[in-house]
Amino acid sequence: MQQHGPGAGDVAGPARTTPPQRRRRTAVAALAAAAALVAAGLVAALPATAAGSFTATFTSAGDWGTGHQASVKVVNGSTATASSWTLEFDLPSGTAITSSWDADVTRTGNHYKVTSKSWAGPFAPGATQTWGYVGSGPFAQPTGCTINGAACTGGTQPTSTPTGPTTSPTPTTSPTPTPTPTGPVDPSGRKVVGYFAEWGVYGRNYHVNNIRTSGSAAKLTHILYAFGNTTGGRCSIGDSYAAYDKAYTADQSVDGVADTWDQPLRGNFNQLRKLKAANPNLKVIWSFGGWTWSGGFTAAAADPAGFASSCYALLNDPRWAGLFDGIDIDWEYPNACGLSCDSSGPQAFDRVITALRNKFGQSALITAAITADGSAGGKIDATDYASAATKLNWLMPMTYDYFGAFNPTGPTAPHSPLTSYAGIPQAGFNSEAAVNKLIAKGIPANKILLGIGFYGRGWTGVTQSAPGGAATGAAPGTYEAGIEDYKVLKNRCPATGTVGGTAYARCGSEWWSYDTPATIASKMAWAKGKGLGGAFFWELSGDTANGELISAVKAGIG
Repeated sequence: MQQHGPGAGDVAGPARTTPPQRRRRTAVAALAAAAALVAAGLVAALPATAAGSFTATFTSAGDWGTGHQASVKVVNGSTATASSWTLEFDLPSGTAITSSWDADVTRTGNHYKVTSKSWAGPFAPGATQTWGYVGSGPFAQPTGCTINGAACTGGTQPTSTPTGPTTSPTPTTSPTPTPTPTGPVDPSGRKVVGYFAEWGVYGRNYHVNNIRTSGSAAKLTHILYAFGNTTGGRCSIGDSYAAYDKAYTADQSVDGVADTWDQPLRGNFNQLRKLKAANPNLKVIWSFGGWTWSGGFTAAAADPAGFASSCYALLNDPRWAGLFDGIDIDWEYPNACGLSCDSSGPQAFDRVITALRNKFGQSALITAAITADGSAGGKIDATDYASAATKLNWLMPMTYDYFGAFNPTGPTAPHSPLTSYAGIPQAGFNSEAAVNKLIAKGIPANKILLGIGFYGRGWTGVTQSAPGGAATGAAPGTYEAGIEDYKVLKNRCPATGTVGGTAYARCGSEWWSYDTPATIASKMAWAKGKGLGGAFFWELSGDTANGELISAVKAGIG
């Protein structure tokens, strides 16, 4: 089974007789990668340097006193193609480059020589190449700069083309929403985005038609179809039978028309096409990766253009061309560890997103589900999400699965706290901390969606009703120990209290945490107050047959 979430794991694609489910890991233990992390800080532009018609602009992408990150933009302003460029400069004592990307850097004392990568190819007139580095000590202006052997001269970087996170102070608990988003933005209002799990058609017996019969189709703005695979750094089908081959009878079909044996497209894809026809404003996005299938993103980061081309070809396969309105990247996690570990560097995610935007163009929706680890030095800090956000329509920090019976002895804690609370097991493991950190890095608030889980996480062997108690293991679940759908928990273990903006329940020796219509209403009010772009949830089959939870999301965020 494949899942999203810290502790639950997305595993291999489902067997047709076994009811798998995927949840997300959003916040596992933080990695010791502080030297490569971007701290929230003010963007400081340095004077552009020039040799003839070449310029090099140094920009701070974060300065935390003991370290910093910088982005360097090199522009060929000449009328001739250059095979390469060479930049040389000095840094003051106490400041040194410790890691770099997208250029070859050599150091002699405090003197640095930087050359373009061979894979960058010819440097065309008017073209721009960007490289970056993480350094020790505070951000400092280079001196003695030369480019291609000539002395550096010239003005400042245009403020209209920032290369790193935009200026944003560390927010209070209610920072002012960023008024002007950068990059592509979906023109519709606040989003209500729900995941449809491909494998749900098996043991869960949840089909596209259930989105219609529950009334959810009319409340959704976007469906995320989960998941496509990333085999060998390329987009590939997850389960071909469920996706485009499974036949539906008339009573199972969205439009009441049965599939025939010889029609070219059946399965979920054909049913989604029918659902879109009945709901013209509904968009469908194909999500790739997830907990189980994120391993291929490391190879994708090594060849972003090849990855993007494979994804474009798959989404536009003639059998279902026009079905998908865009692509979602669920990489768990760039430059950090999930089911496997990635060490592609803080810019790898941005390279993948940039290649997708270049291939798909500005009209396609390109989104990303990302970590919601808001701890200091955690997974949000491990990757330059701010640069990628300038090419994304929106980001979805997975603000659930913070705590659960993947720690079998507890302490018991809500898996999706909105805010911190006295006794929370890990600082920064809550929605507010994650959202505030992303905004502080310069990501516009209206490009961030708040995540909601349509399920709960639970322990058994508990003796304490309040959070923070000991346990002996995972509570029983229909499909997996320690996890249960809301539609089951609302009756099996009704909520007895709230903490951190979400609900919890003790029933006998079991302790569960999950969101209810009431806590969702409060979360949506909070999201609107923050100026967030909407909400998303994992996943549709966890709701009641009449869509209690999605109704609360829609009513609260609208």
